[in-house]
Amino acid sequence: MNIALMHFRVGETDGVSLEMDKWKKVLEHLGHKVFYIAGSSGSCEAFIIPELHYRGEYDLLLNEEAYAKIDKFNEQELEDAVLKVSRSIEKQLLTFIKENNINVLVPNNILSLGRSPHTAIAVTNVLNKTGIKAVAHNHDFYWEREFFSKPTTNFIKEQLEIYFPPTGMENQIKQVVINTLAKEDLLVKKGLLSTVVPNVFDFKDTLWKTDDYNKSFKKDLGINDNQILMLQATRVTDRKAIELAIDLISVMNEPENRRQMIGKTLYDGRIFDDNTEYVLVLVGIHEGSKGYSDKLVAHAKKKGVNMLVNTDLVDHSRGITKEGKKVYSLWDAYVDCDMITYPSIYEGWGNQFLEGLFAKKPQIVFEYSVYERDIKSMNFKVVSLGNKYISKENGLVEISHDIIVMAAQETMEILTNHDKYYVMVEENFEIGTKHLSLEALEVLLKELF
Repeated sequence: MNIALMHFRVGETDGVSLEMDKWKKVLEHLGHKVFYIAGSSGSCEAFIIPELHYRGEYDLLLNEEAYAKIDKFNEQELEDAVLKVSRSIEKQLLTFIKENNINVLVPNNILSLGRSPHTAIAVTNVLNKTGIKAVAHNHDFYWEREFFSKPTTNFIKEQLEIYFPPTGMENQIKQVVINTLAKEDLLVKKGLLSTVVPNVFDFKDTLWKTDDYNKSFKKDLGINDNQILMLQATRVTDRKAIELAIDLISVMNEPENRRQMIGKTLYDGRIFDDNTEYVLVLVGIHEGSKGYSDKLVAHAKKKGVNMLVNTDLVDHSRGITKEGKKVYSLWDAYVDCDMITYPSIYEGWGNQFLEGLFAKKPQIVFEYSVYERDIKSMNFKVVSLGNKYISKENGLVEISHDIIVMAAQETMEILTNHDKYYVMVEENFEIGTKHLSLEALEVLLKELF
């Protein structure tokens, strides 16, 4: 079959883009021809519909008006604008489907998140007009996001009810969710049955190792071998709760804890000395609320944590900029890191967790609800940050200091225990291979397609 995977963007390091890459690989292995449709193509080849661009000025304006009310349009003007853009998207999509004889359309988050109602209307209209099948890959739902769950007009509220996702099309659209909680929510809220397809990883791929290209990563990042690289590879956004990683390192930096470490041999043979420093490294794109990044910088400074923020060094794939500078893949960032911080308080599944398993690095994890429900029972070994947090007045979150202290002690123990470090990551790799591999995904996609 000819299958088109559709999203606002592809070829980037966000979770949806990465998961689409995996679906494409598996579907092609099953003998299908796979296309991408998006608003931006990143490092991939895709059919571009400009109105889908997630950073398009007009698209952002419509979304702000629909959910935050910035008063650039009155209600009727907003409705007219949404429907006008929808017609343009519909026309382009119909042309692509016809020219490429598409049999199945796979909208990713387009019929679930609530973003860009004009796109959801267009896709649904196209499905109705063409009669082609669809597999709606729903990574997130609008009711899970505060921003998208508060429409500013009755028109937008109606669109959420009608198109996210559309009902009455069960014979044409198969619903896919990425966790058990979402499956239950979709049934309760929309009366729709769905299939759980968890995020996966290609555990048979070539392991990420130091090579001639990435051996300069640390140097380009600006750190040396006497610094312990704590990697935060996610996007920089509020729900990733990166401030918890800062709090953890702050405790590890306390004089008594440093005295415990001085003179000890690290897992890889380095010696922890007076000049050894923990460095929290952020390489993801910034998509948080206004001011979140600034709050993190201020929080790290207050806590005395060395935090490096470099969003230009890492992208979806390797490449050389026009200025002759190296751009590394996300996978290169994992090679040189010592531990991974993953303090997210909410995830639909958790791509960085999977990447950490494959990279064979220990992980520090806040046990968000989906982790507790769908992942914890697989018995991965992680440094736990617990499962409870509170939100502070400044918008950042915090967890029990006692838990931070215990997590810091466990982290230091792992860093200084060769056997524990490597047994931990090898066991996690094996569990991931068994439950969350491309082979497991292939079984599920065979049924769906």
